[in-house]
This record gives sequence, C-alpha cells and structure tokens, in this order.
Amino acid sequence: MDKIGVFICRSCGIAERLNIEELEAKAREQGVNSVYSAEFLCSKEGKEFINSKIEADGLDAVSICACSFRVNYDVFNFGKVAVDRVSLREGVVWSRFPMGDSGEILDDSTEIASGVSFKDELMALAKDYINMSIAKLRSYKLPEPFKPEEELSKTILVIGGGVAGLTASLECAKAGYDVILVEKEKELGGFAAKMKSHCETKPPYKNLVEPVVKSLISEVESNDLIKVYKSATVTNINGGPGLYNVKIKQGGKEEEVRIGAIVLAAGFKPYDPTKLAHLGYGEVPNVMTNVEFEKMAAEGKLVRPSDGAPIKSILFIQCAGQRDENHLAYCSSFCCLASLKQAKYIREADSEAKAYIVYEYMRTMGIYENFYKTLQDDPGVFLTKGEVVSVSKGENGKVKVVVDNTLLGEKVELEVDAVVLATGMVPVTADEAVLNLEYRQGPALPELELFYGYADSNYICFPYETRRTGIYAAGAVHQPMTIDQAIEDARGAALKAIQCLTAIEVGHAVHPRTWDFAYPEWDLKMCTQCKRCTEECPFGALNEDEKAFPIPFITRCRRCGTCFGACPQRIINFKDYSIDMIGSMIKATEMPEQGYEQYRFMAFVCENDAYPALDMLAYKRMNLPVYFRVIPVRCLGAVNVSFIKDAMSKGYDGIILLGCKYGENYQCHFIKGSELANRRMENVQETLQQLALEMERVSIDTVAIDEIEKLAEKTKEFAETIKGYGENPFKGW
Repeated sequence: MDKIGVFICRSCGIAERLNIEELEAKAREQGVNSVYSAEFLCSKEGKEFINSKIEADGLDAVSICACSFRVNYDVFNFGKVAVDRVSLREGVVWSRFPMGDSGEILDDSTEIASGVSFKDELMALAKDYINMSIAKLRSYKLPEPFKPEEELSKTILVIGGGVAGLTASLECAKAGYDVILVEKEKELGGFAAKMKSHCETKPPYKNLVEPVVKSLISEVESNDLIKVYKSATVTNINGGPGLYNVKIKQGGKEEEVRIGAIVLAAGFKPYDPTKLAHLGYGEVPNVMTNVEFEKMAAEGKLVRPSDGAPIKSILFIQCAGQRDENHLAYCSSFCCLASLKQAKYIREADSEAKAYIVYEYMRTMGIYENFYKTLQDDPGVFLTKGEVVSVSKGENGKVKVVVDNTLLGEKVELEVDAVVLATGMVPVTADEAVLNLEYRQGPALPELELFYGYADSNYICFPYETRRTGIYAAGAVHQPMTIDQAIEDARGAALKAIQCLTAIEVGHAVHPRTWDFAYPEWDLKMCTQCKRCTEECPFGALNEDEKAFPIPFITRCRRCGTCFGACPQRIINFKDYSIDMIGSMIKATEMPEQGYEQYRFMAFVCENDAYPALDMLAYKRMNLPVYFRVIPVRCLGAVNVSFIKDAMSKGYDGIILLGCKYGENYQCHFIKGSELANRRMENVQETLQQLALEMERVSIDTVAIDEIEKLAEKTKEFAETIKGYGENPFKGW
C-alpha cells in the first residue's frame, strides 16, 4: 500500500500516559504524511473524521492506533481501504505498569534502567507498534475472494437415512436446497424404524411414543427437492466444498454427481456382544442385548428366546462393555433410558412382571430425568446401584445373577427369566468405509485419538465441524446420543452445510476465520517437494501431483497458515499475511544499544486464545512486562522459523510463543497448530545454534483463554529467566 494514514486516539487513558505529539512525529519519520489524532476515534464523529481524511488524502490504507483489533472491528471498516489496528489501549496503557517490590503500581517517571524511566520504555513500545503497523501496511495487499473457474454446486449430500439423515435432509430442503440422500439399506429409517417406541422428544418427557422416524420417512419421500438412493453407497469423493465429485453405486451401476456440502449421518452399530461372555452373552441362554430385546419387543414377542415362555422377570445390566477401558471407554448416553423404556414394556405387558436394573451410574440426559422418575415410582421396577459379580444358568431356564456392592450394602442373588445387557454405540465409521475420500491424508475423517472412530473436531468451539471442511457429522456417527439429540444435531449440521455453501459462494473462509477472504498462494518455482505443507495441513486441504508438488483445494482451506509456517522455502503466503510482512514488522522495531539493560522480548501470540487472554489481562489492569512486543498470529502453526531468526538477528533478547493447549483435551482452534509449533522447536534450536545463542532464549507455552493470571506470571518468569542470560550479543548491530 502506498498512501497510508495513521490515526491516533487520545481517549481511554491513551493521551494521559503517552505523548501523542511524539507518536505523530514517529509516524512522519516513517514517511507517512497523513498523521492525525483525535478523541474517541470509535465514535460517530471519530469515524466521520477518519472517512473525511481518507477521501481528502486519497488513502488506500489506515493504521488505527487505539483499541484492540478484537473490539470495534465493525466500526473501523472502510470498505476497500486496508485497515491495521495498533492496540495502544489494551496493549500499552492498560497493561504495562512500573511495579514495586510489593506489587504496587509506581509512577511512570520511575527509573527502571540506567537513565531510563518507565515512561521512556512505554513510549518506545508505542512507537515500535506504530512502526510495525506502517511496515505491515506497506507489505499488505487487499485479499480477493476465491472464485473457482468451475461452477459451484449447492446440492447437499446426506449419507445415512436414519433419524439424523432424514432430519438433515428435510432441514436443507426447507431452506430451498437440493438434497441427495444415500442409504445403504433397502428402506429408510435406520435402527429407529425397528423400535417398538421411544421416549418423547418434547415435554413432558414422561411417556413413550411411536417412533418419530415414520413421519420423517413420509416427509422425505414426498419432498421434490430430496432425491433418495436406497441400497446405495458412496464409493468415491474428490474435490472440495462446492466442487465435490461424488460417485454413488446402486444396483451395480455407478453415477457421478456434483455436490456442494456433505452431512455424514451414517449412524451407529451396537458394540460387539460376543466380547461380553463374562456377562453371560453366548454362554447363558436368555441373555441378550438391548438391541436384540428392542427388535423382539417391536415384533410383540416379550418372551424368552430359549423356549418362548412369557418373561415374568427381567434384569438389565447397565454399562455392559461401556465406561470400561477394556471395551468402550465412554458412556453411550442412551442406554439407561433404553433400559428404563424396556422395563416399562414388561410392566405394561404384565402388571405382575418384575424388572430389575443394576447400574453403577444412572444417566438420563437433560429433562429425561422426568422419565426416570416415573419408573422410580413403579412398584414393579427395582433399581439398585451395584456391581455384577456373575451371570450363570439357573433352574428351569432362568438366569442367575449375583450383584455385590448394592445400595443395601450386601451381596444379592437373583434368578430371572431373562437378562438384557445395555450395550453401547460404536460409529459405523469405526470399521466401515463410508466416505471414501480421495484425499492425500486418507479416505476417512480423522478420528479422535483412542475414541473408537468418532470424527475429530473441536468439540469446545466447533461442535458440528469435522476436520474435513464442508463435511459435517450428525447423529450417532458424530457422538453417542439419544433420538432427540440426534434430531437437534442434524439440524445444526444442516445449518453448517448451508453456511459453508454461502461462504464459498461469496469467496471467504468457512470457519473459524469466517469472512477472511485471503487464502494461501504458492510460488512453486522454488518448491523442493519436501511435503511438509501437505503432511501437516490439519484439514486435508492439499493433495500432491505425481512429482510431489502440492495441489491446493482452496475451498477446503481454513486459512490457519499451518502450511505457511511449515514451509522451509517460505514460498507460501497470504496477501494480508506474508513472510515478508512479519519480517518487515520485526525489522521496523527500534533496538536500543547493548549494555543499558533495556531488554526486548518478542511474543508471537495465537489470536484465538492467548491474544484474547492478553486483552482480558488489560481489562483487569494486570501487568505485562513493558519489554514485550506482541505480534498476533493466526495460529502457532503459522509461525515460520524465519520469524525466530529475524527477531534474534535483530537483537531481541528472548522470544516466547503463546498458543492454545494441545494433547488429549486440546482446544487448538486449528486442531494441531500448537502441537506442530512445539515439534518445530527442534528447527528453532538449530537456528539458535547457528547464531550461537542459548536455547532458553526461545520458549513455547500454552494458555487457555481464561488463564489470565498464568499468562501474567509466565511472561514475568520468562523475562527474569532471559535477564539471567544477559542481553542478546546481536543487539545494536
């Protein structure tokens, strides 16, 4: 950008602690002629003032030196004019204070280094931020929407014709979208269509109702916008959102269709009961699973499988092969409700029949507590916490069950006509090829580690997204859930599929950087085919050609910059976020001479968790060492090793990288960014060795958005550690 304007706000305490005239002079030193200051730039009058100067001076870029870029982003929008934000409020005057030994805030005139006051350092910080902003805008190019040459499809593919798939199909059709529904069975409905009944999906949540799936099937089959393929499978998917080419096989014939977005609602299968011999399955007659009992009840046969005798007594064993690291480590959500429901079947069929339910924990999600209470009040239903010790053959075809650690505090022995094992859900994707993606990183969705085939995503922030942009899991293939949860989940997935189509039509990112029009671009002339970008992309946005050059699928891309951070050749850049831009920002800062203990630290901070935490630290007026310069990054995965080298060569005494947590309970918005940055520390160490600098001068740490105190302490500790090593010998060169 050539014509840059700098606008400095005087309000919110900025002019009280900073010399605005000096800041204006610093901006002019950088060759910027349009430099202005005013009260409350975020006000109506403030924005009108900026607009008037943009028009009068013919500006194509503006640096707004006021509050954090995370606030007033809608106010400081000037159309085709590039905007950068300098956080003088949160980043300088609200978070940098001279501190006494007892933690008290001292006067800004306090001397903190030889002949240097805190005020001097505060001004140096503000000046550096303005210099960095100007350098950034000079490298900045306005992003342009991605518009593929091929026509985008708005048809939504739904895989699976159970409750979730039917609901998703109807919701998409109601919004006016064409839908293709693929079901592998001969009829629609999934497991729910084989049920006798299920719990209400609306208040009062106390009764049993006819399966809602029957009405859903009728609505789908009569909807002109929904094309249904039965006894069909998806054999191949290639391309990306808006541009998927999907092959559907039905009756020996294969058809290819163009698809915009995909809802995966393939459902679940019961946990393999043959692994539950210790609970009598396959060993003791009249021991069955909850699924087998449900099918029997739907056929009107509440009888013992062994001899067809009416069931007068039945015992349900909860968590059969669940919440057990040897089987399924998780709770399947629906099993307690299913056992309560099936106990009600027996009681309704015969008022003299008895039902026993043995559980470790009784879990009836949400308002289904109401249904649980109705069964508690039934005198023929006996519930007890306990541990099943043994299941064996009794007399006359009965099943003998020994239960220990009961609420009564003693061992109980029961003989019943039948035993039902409450087995859990396993997603069909655990061992079935459903999507058959033609992606470099494999044909299936990435799975949660140690989580039995459930699709990996960020369950905290993005519950519907998978790690494959444009593909949204719904229902029991997404996670274990009840029918009413599956309906709600399907509606959410349908909405996300529609949002995806809208985003790619406009040409911006889908999530989490929604409204980001920039996308990575490759200068392949310098590519060495190292494959780091294709291997490390968390979202499978890259394939490779026969020579191992990357093939980008931009509509799959979430703009995290992981590829940008991975590339050793530095040939991947965004128009508004480039290697040259960050390098120019680092070089634009002013480095004091060595020997005066004027330390300088650089912090590369993830914009998703760590940067908001810095803002909250400022709102609480907590302290961040004045020596830190902060550069927000899309993700720690987008930190290129060249940033470290540039900062150290410039003379920075230490560098800290602050990102989201990763590991078993990760919260990284881009799944692997923090983890990849941690792995790349080996490359950072090589850089430090080349510069003959201590390894400790570069540190990486994780921080949650609410760990404000930890953030303050961590930066303080890092500063003290680096001071122990002394100043960077490159300082002042």
